[in-house]
Amino acid sequence: MASAGKTFIVEHLDEELGPWSELEYLAIAAESEETNSKFILSCLPPNFQVPPALSASKAFTAEHRGVEELYAGQKSRVCLLDPAAAKDLAPEDGETFDAFLFGGILGDDPPRDRTSELRKKGFEGRRLGPKQMTTDTAVRVTRIVVQDKIVSLDQVPYLDFPELKFNDHESTQMPFRYVTGADGKPIMPKGMVELIQKDADKSVDDLF
Repeated sequence: MASAGKTFIVEHLDEELGPWSELEYLAIAAESEETNSKFILSCLPPNFQVPPALSASKAFTAEHRGVEELYAGQKSRVCLLDPAAAKDLAPEDGETFDAFLFGGILGDDPPRDRTSELRKKGFEGRRLGPKQMTTDTAVRVTRIVVQDKIVSLDQVPYLDFPELKFNDHESTQMPFRYVTGADGKPIMPKGMVELIQKDADKSVDDLF
């Protein structure tokens, strides 16, 4: 039984929304709706176009304000998921914090320290382990630990660097850690495998 729904905030650090991020955000919104959570995309530029499918989610809020303004006076209730934090995320953090903050885009390969801009704002940080995760995976793991409280961070079923096979001749290895679904496969946003395959085809085409 899940406890009271938490708020998951992604501070969007890019001017536009790429297709990869859009699929991740749609996945976060859908799962937030299913689990009585809230998903806020904060710090959006004035001319930012929110995709209609994202706007349609009851769990989703688009915010032009940054997290500092949204949680003015409640900074201690916000946890920054930070690879450089001193402590790992634990189920009891669900009692300490109401909101969990992610710096997009986590899924950079190689990782850039995108979280440093948020770290400077003084939010208390927690780590999600040593492996790089996509943004939707980071939110999923955080929710499992602090809201569902089913398992601790090291007990979440993970799959590291899975290989995606498109056909007998084409495959690609993903450089991220994913949560494993009931079918033993990595949980990925709807349409992500197709997008990755399309991108792979595109890069091959660019060679000619």
